[in-house]
Amino acid sequence: MNSVTSSPRISIIGLGKLGSPMAAVMAAKGFDVIGLDLNDKLVSAINQGKAPVDEPQLQEYIDKGRSRLRATHSWDEVVQQSDVTFIIVPTPSGNDKLFSNKFMIAAIRSIGEALRSKRDRHVVVVTSTVMPGSTGGELRKELEEASGRTVGPQLGLAYNPEFIALGTVVRDMLRPDFILIGESDTATGEFLENIYKKSCDNEPIIRRMSFVNAELTKISVNTYVTTKISYANMLAEMCDKLPGADVDVVSTAVGSDTRVGSKYIKGAIGYGGPCFPRDNKAFAALGRMIGVRCDLAEATDKINDHQIERLIGAVQAHAEPPTRVAVLGLSYKPETPVVEESQGVALADRLSAAGYVVTVYDPLAMPGAEVVLTDKVLFANDLADAVSADIIVITTPWPHFKGKSLFEAGAKPKVIIDPWRVISADDVPEGTKLARMGYGAR
Repeated sequence: MNSVTSSPRISIIGLGKLGSPMAAVMAAKGFDVIGLDLNDKLVSAINQGKAPVDEPQLQEYIDKGRSRLRATHSWDEVVQQSDVTFIIVPTPSGNDKLFSNKFMIAAIRSIGEALRSKRDRHVVVVTSTVMPGSTGGELRKELEEASGRTVGPQLGLAYNPEFIALGTVVRDMLRPDFILIGESDTATGEFLENIYKKSCDNEPIIRRMSFVNAELTKISVNTYVTTKISYANMLAEMCDKLPGADVDVVSTAVGSDTRVGSKYIKGAIGYGGPCFPRDNKAFAALGRMIGVRCDLAEATDKINDHQIERLIGAVQAHAEPPTRVAVLGLSYKPETPVVEESQGVALADRLSAAGYVVTVYDPLAMPGAEVVLTDKVLFANDLADAVSADIIVITTPWPHFKGKSLFEAGAKPKVIIDPWRVISADDVPEGTKLARMGYGAR
C-alpha cells in the first residue's frame, strides 16, 4: 500500500448524492479516485467531467479534481487500483423500520472476490448508515468469506459514516464538525484519520472507537437532532395559541443556553428527507428489539407526524374546498431536488384529496414531485404562475420566496401561510392577510 504521505488511492462504491461529492472532494484534495456504480449514467457523467447529481459546488470540485477522478463498472479495477474502498450504497428501511444490509452485502461480496487476486493490504470502509452490530457482525463475516482473508494485518475494516445534509454536502465534507471512525485496528483508524487531515479544510474533532459504538453514535446524533426539531415545533404550536407570543424570540433565547444550543431549534414544519425520519424510527425499533424503552424517540415521531395536520388546519382555518391553494416548496429543504418525506408534497396531496384546487411550485424539485403527485395537482410553470392562487403556503424556505419576489407578478392572494416566517408584513400587498405560524394572534 502507498504510504499516507504519498496519498493513498481511493475507490468509492456508489456515485449518487453522497458518493459523487465525496469522490469530487477527495480528487480535488489531491487523491487519485476511482468510482464505481451500476448506473451507466452516473459513471458516464463522472468520466465526462459532469456532475451526476444536483448539488451545490459539486461541479466546481469535479472540475478541480478532473485529472485524478474517473469511474468504472469493474470491481477488479476499483480494488486493484486503490488502497481503500468506501462503500456508499442504499441501506433501505424494512417493514420493521431497521436498515437492510442487502445492497451493502452485495457490494462487500464483490469487493472480497476482487481482493482474492490482490496481494497488498486493503482497507474497506462502510460509509452508509447501518444498524449497530452490522459492521463487526454480518458485514465482516461476508468480507472475510468472500476475500479469503481475515480482518487484520492484510485487511482493514472500518465504519465511517458522513454527517452531511443534502444541499450542503460539499461544504459539510470540507468542514465537518467531527469525524467518526469505527476501526478494526489502530492502523486502520490512523490510516483513515490521516486521509481526513488532508481532505478537510478545518481541523475537525476525530472520534475513533469500536464498530458498535460508532454505529450507535451515528443514529444517536440524528435522533437527538430530530428531538430538537420536534421540540421547537411543539414550542411553535404553543406560540400559535398564545396571544403576543413569538417562537423566534423564545427559541433564540432558549438556544442561547449552551446546554441547548441554537442549531435546529427553529419552530416551523416537520422534518423530512432521506435520513432524519428513518433514523429516528430505526432508533426506536432498535430499542424495542433489545428491550430498551425509547419513548422519547417515539414521541419525536408523533410530534413530527402531527405537523402536517397543523399545516392542513392552518389552511382550513382560512378557506374551504374548492379554494385555490398554492404550495410553494416541494423539496424537503432548500438547495436540493429531493422530495423524500417532503412536507410540501404531503400537504399538496392531502389538500387535493380534501377537494382544494392545488398548484405547486419548487425551483428544483418539480420532476421528483410529479412522480409522486401525478395528476392530483397543477404544476406551475414558474413562480408567477403559482402565486395566482387564493391561498399561498410556504413549505420550503427557498430564497426565491422571500421578500417581495412573490408579488412581482402582481399577485394578491387572500392569505399567505408562512410557517417559516420568511415574509415581512411590510412586503405584503394591501388586502392580503399574512398568517405567520408560531406567531400568536395580535
